[in-house]
Amino acid sequence: MDARIKTAVAGLTLRFATEDDVGLILGLTRELAEYARLSHEVVADEMTLRASLFGGRKVAEVVIAEYEGNPVGQAIFFHNFSTFLGRPGIYIEDLYVRPQMRGKGIGQTMLVFLAKLAKERGCGRLEWSVLDWNEGAINFYNRLGAQPMNGWTVFRLSGNSLAALAEKF
Repeated sequence: MDARIKTAVAGLTLRFATEDDVGLILGLTRELAEYARLSHEVVADEMTLRASLFGGRKVAEVVIAEYEGNPVGQAIFFHNFSTFLGRPGIYIEDLYVRPQMRGKGIGQTMLVFLAKLAKERGCGRLEWSVLDWNEGAINFYNRLGAQPMNGWTVFRLSGNSLAALAEKF
């Protein structure tokens, strides 16, 4: 079976990543981090990504966008669960399109694909976060009909804080 999914955008295909794509995934992730001014937070390496994405317990999936055979973006996502809906959802961890390819419908195509995938998998929602300063992305998501989750604040434990809390058990 051909893993490439043709899209309505001429020259654009989507495909699920394979283990051979680990270097590409890490490279695109580093590009995203640079754009988001968060390069200092990227500690992932190919071995860690390979184990997480393609090992015994796959914790996320990746869709690669290719334009005329060249990789131009990716969406990394995983399932979460809503107790309120009693159903799974899909959370998009990263949605990235290389800057020179933005405005061509690639990001929208990936979101349409993920929305369809969410419906096929019986999910009740599709969610993601966006940096407050990223007005271009916020406007894009608003045009698609996405709603910001006002009144909710994201909390995170990581690094030393995560380790310290875990030690209290």
